[in-house]
Amino acid sequence: MTRETVNAICQILPSAEVSDPWGGGHDAWKIGGKMFASIGARGDGLAVKCASIEDALHLEDMFGWPKAPYFHRSWVFLPLDTDEVELRHRIETSYSIVRTSLTKKAQAALGQWPQ
Repeated sequence: MTRETVNAICQILPSAEVSDPWGGGHDAWKIGGKMFASIGARGDGLAVKCASIEDALHLEDMFGWPKAPYFHRSWVFLPLDTDEVELRHRIETSYSIVRTSLTKKAQAALGQWPQ
């Protein structure tokens, strides 16, 4: 996984936007103003949201992925050697979780997303 791979996956998601909210070269991908993926300035991994703390703990047990530093407990940190198919799945899942948490009005303004 590289920053370019992550950004290529994220940028094709409907209404996804990238910013650097903390400065210093972080890529924070958002939908409706809410973050769904973040790769830090060092580029040593990717933080993604899970549906629950339990889901994050399950992924930690299954893959050995740690909790994402500085994020809520429901976020996991995918290392650089994560398979691209798995990476895409986790990004799209995180995107979907965040998107469906938006208000119905905000979701309607974003356009179509197959769920």
